[in-house]
Amino acid sequence: MSSELVLVIEDEEDILAMVHYNLAKAGFAVESVMSGEEGLERATELLPDLVLLDLMLPGVDGLEVCRRLKENSRTAEIPIIMLTAKGEEEDIVRGLEMGADDYLPKPFSTKVLMARAKAVLRRRQKKADESESLAIGELLIHPGRNEVLAQGERVELTFTEFKVLHLLASRPGWVFTRYQIVNEVRGEDYAVTDRAVDVQIVGLRKKLGQCGSYIETVRGVGYRFRDLV
Repeated sequence: MSSELVLVIEDEEDILAMVHYNLAKAGFAVESVMSGEEGLERATELLPDLVLLDLMLPGVDGLEVCRRLKENSRTAEIPIIMLTAKGEEEDIVRGLEMGADDYLPKPFSTKVLMARAKAVLRRRQKKADESESLAIGELLIHPGRNEVLAQGERVELTFTEFKVLHLLASRPGWVFTRYQIVNEVRGEDYAVTDRAVDVQIVGLRKKLGQCGSYIETVRGVGYRFRDLV
């Protein structure tokens, strides 16, 4: 049984009842509210593991709820799945840009709902697991501070460079294809060319200096971080 708490913010009673029932049946603890104001209050009070947020709420709408949750340091890290109606493409984009993790267009099946919820929660747990520092050879990686030290010197990396480095370093000896690198770093399936990944690797190696040799090219496959053990 799952112990995660899911907060559902939805003003349509039939959808709210269906979502609440299926989440509870799957073993989640569930709190349900029907307004944005109450959702904000309960999220701050309960600090749930996941928020399912309807965008079309009376009063404080879903986008405003999303914005406030992401701007509040207490709730900023809580993942959000938006529940959307047809024709809300612009609102979906705005919500994702604010920090929402995923969205579900109505009507949706309970199987899809459960799969999306579990996927988001897995990513959250993975992120928590990856927050510990990595010390490999003369390289020190601090995920929580987005900081890298190479031979004791701080290295300034872009967000994408840092994510690529942390991915490779977290599994020394494991070969990642270019597609896998982009899929893992971005969290979704994005179109990518081999050249785009190669450029990131070239930049990383250059910035890491001698530690850049830790990143190895596996011809015809992709890249790996050298196992220094």
